[in-house]
Amino acid sequence: MTSAPAVPFGRLLTAMATAFHDDGSVDLEGTARIAAHLVDHGHDGVVVSGTTGESPTTTTAEDGAILSAVKDAVGDRAVVVAGVGTNSTAHSVELAEQAAKLGADALLLVTPYYNKPGQAGVLHHFTAVAEASDVPVMLYDVPGRTGTQIALETYEAAMRLESVVAVKDAVGDYVRGVKLMQMGYAVYSGDDASNLGWLAHGAAGFVSVVGHAAGTEFKAMIDTFDAGDHAGALEIFTRLLPAIDAVMGVPNYGATTAKAALQLLGVLDNRNVRAPLVPLDDDEVAALRAGLAASGLL
Repeated sequence: MTSAPAVPFGRLLTAMATAFHDDGSVDLEGTARIAAHLVDHGHDGVVVSGTTGESPTTTTAEDGAILSAVKDAVGDRAVVVAGVGTNSTAHSVELAEQAAKLGADALLLVTPYYNKPGQAGVLHHFTAVAEASDVPVMLYDVPGRTGTQIALETYEAAMRLESVVAVKDAVGDYVRGVKLMQMGYAVYSGDDASNLGWLAHGAAGFVSVVGHAAGTEFKAMIDTFDAGDHAGALEIFTRLLPAIDAVMGVPNYGATTAKAALQLLGVLDNRNVRAPLVPLDDDEVAALRAGLAASGLL
């Protein structure tokens, strides 16, 4: 019998949206409400200030306030992971130090984006941020957004850093993922369309976006898979495909679709985002509603 995967941060997490007021300021009460909604619907943890949290447009002070609000709301019931990844190592170190001071349970550290460092630069960045605190670190590999993929040799070197324990994988190469597990990483799916496939390859769990609307269902899928009912897990996943397509399979996806879903579910009273993102228009909301409804989520 195979051993269960290491799950340092639980099985089901969502990279949660950040709520904004109509004037563009952070809505801390609304953000806390999102976190509570997720934890009430099957989540072991939440990730704040990730891509879906619109971290490229939030300030250091806002990131601290968001983390504090979410810790206060759900920190006694769930793991709270703070996104600290930017394309400036000094800024990421500052965010990591702030997150540690505010009690983050873990850090999410994405590969620096746009400036496309080589592997030596990627490792230097990871090392500097990981050594800025003793908080456990989940690396985030998403070359579609960053332009850089983490090499296996870089993973091997980063594994020597005491606090680096996990990776959120949006590369989608299962064989590569198994090699990461062999190195000692807990691997989390970073792409909802790949969630079931990652379970089959021994992943720890998911860092979701569709989890904003499908937390209970993803939790059921994990539990069903763990119980050995793989056909039942596939049935749940198949039922969720319209929602996954509606949230992730459109050009204007991510924070925009997550917030519109939260609005449709009554968690938020708006779907405000910060430019350069723009909120879903009425036709896009109608398509999202149809996808969620087809999966039985509305």
